[in-house]
Amino acid sequence: MSEMHNPAHPGKVLREYLPEGMSVTDAANALNVTRQTLSAPLNGRSGVSADMALRLETALGIDAGFWLRMQVGYDLWEARQYEASRCLAIYTKPV
Repeated sequence: MSEMHNPAHPGKVLREYLPEGMSVTDAANALNVTRQTLSAPLNGRSGVSADMALRLETALGIDAGFWLRMQVGYDLWEARQYEASRCLAIYTKPV
């Protein structure tokens, strides 16, 4: 599976699925979470948890796995940016 270059944070994508003009407060109420709980992933300050993914599945009809795969892809890309400069290879391919 090929990786994306600089994938979007799931919260940015989630913004596109919220009805136009819907406030964060109204969306949070619909998901039965606090405004702060929803605002954090929407603004890229936290990831989409399994619990939030299930809430989004119920509210938006978009499979929870979609949100979780997007989050894992984003997290892995971010980690690779950081780790690439910190680790030395300990495995060499046989000749």
